Amino acid sequence: MQSHKIMAIVWPAFLAACLLELLVFALVDPQDVHIPGPSGWSRQAVYTAAFFVFWGVCMASSALTALLGPPSAQPDKHPSR
Repeated sequence: MQSHKIMAIVWPAFLAACLLELLVFALVDPQDVHIPGPSGWSRQAVYTAAFFVFWGVCMASSALTALLGPPSAQPDKHPSR
């Protein structure tokens, strides 16, 4: 059951990060992005780093929604009669 909860957070976050990556880099050239730290990042490195940042932010959002949302409607295994 725990893996189901984790996948309910990770999978939608992955899809949202994919969409965000497409939208952002349709408008922004990775060579125009200035990242603090080591310079000379390749386009692929910027794409990869940005994807993992987007995925992390989306996972945090999904996890916060799961944490603050109402408990899921699970049927009782031993209903009271």
